[in-house]
Amino acid sequence: MSKRDYYDVLGVAKGASAEEIKKAYRKLAIKYHPDKNPDDKSAEDKFKEAAEAYEVLSSPEKKQRYDQFGHAGVGGAAGGGGYGGGGMNMEDIFSQFGDIFGGGGGSPFDSFFGGGQQRGGRRVAKGSNLRIKVKLTLEEIANGAEKKIKVNKQVSCKTCDGTGAKDKSSVSTCSTCGGAGSVRRVTNTILGQMQTTATCPTCHGSGQQITAKCNVCHGDGTVRGEETITINIPAGVSEGMQLSMAGKGNAAPNGGVPGDLIILVEETPHETLKREGNNVVYDLHVSIPDAALGASVEVPTIDGKAKIKIEPGTQSGKLLRLKGKGIPEVNSYHRGDQIIHVNIWTPKALNSEERALLEKLRESPNFKPQPGKNDKSFFDKMKEYFE
Repeated sequence: MSKRDYYDVLGVAKGASAEEIKKAYRKLAIKYHPDKNPDDKSAEDKFKEAAEAYEVLSSPEKKQRYDQFGHAGVGGAAGGGGYGGGGMNMEDIFSQFGDIFGGGGGSPFDSFFGGGQQRGGRRVAKGSNLRIKVKLTLEEIANGAEKKIKVNKQVSCKTCDGTGAKDKSSVSTCSTCGGAGSVRRVTNTILGQMQTTATCPTCHGSGQQITAKCNVCHGDGTVRGEETITINIPAGVSEGMQLSMAGKGNAAPNGGVPGDLIILVEETPHETLKREGNNVVYDLHVSIPDAALGASVEVPTIDGKAKIKIEPGTQSGKLLRLKGKGIPEVNSYHRGDQIIHVNIWTPKALNSEERALLEKLRESPNFKPQPGKNDKSFFDKMKEYFE
């Protein structure tokens, strides 16, 4: 099932400001919040959909990728969790509320009605993101590719299962926040008493205290390790494009939510083909006799070899097209073309017989240049071709 446009989900225009996007999400979060719509699967799905849209559009970097490449630039293209907001769980969503509703997470109805706890009883920490570069050949870009890479990062400690504790008896409920992960403070102001919520300073939002730390990770819940990750690169990506795999970054302390893996695409230059947008360009060199008499020649393409016909009288600089032999657009069925730039090859060394033959041909009217008919540059012809 295809995803809805994120701007449509939030009900804002593509040029909406950050404040308009935040306001639209806040309205939907209140409307479809699980606490307000218990056991309503449809409301829960809309709540998650709105959170996913906000998670992308509220980030300038992700918003730019989404505006340029659509969902393929931020979601649904890589294995192991998906891109962008597609891998968000409820803990991720509720962690946004500190920014949206001005509190320390949990239900927005806490600040409205003065009751309730943070969802799940605690605020979960999130691991940091990782950035890697992946080099791709032109063939891999055109057809998509699966890459298995080894990533050195923080992984969950296997000895303590990421808890950071020596054993189960070493974990107890935080005495400061009572396991909520946050504490409430009441401040007297000229407007009266103001209630605020902040992350618990004792347990740092985990809701738990450790009395005896794990001997391996020393209480962090994470250790340095290596993980082999499978990345499915969609066809049509380009140099500098960034893809994101949710949950494949560094593990978070004390069993929190892992960060994301950001993948930067690098293109490896092709030996004979050059990419121009979604088209590829090939410089074909033909001899004077082949250009004058016509010929059938073989040219390389992304998919292998292809035969093309050189018409008699072909001029140097002529552009030929192989339709659909270029690069596909990301998240689209449209594919570019292969443009063949014909160059007339002139031999540098001639034997006496060849020289005599060319001297005779030079005197023929058919071998005299015709000014004005072949004076356009290659770039002028490329411009005319695409217009």
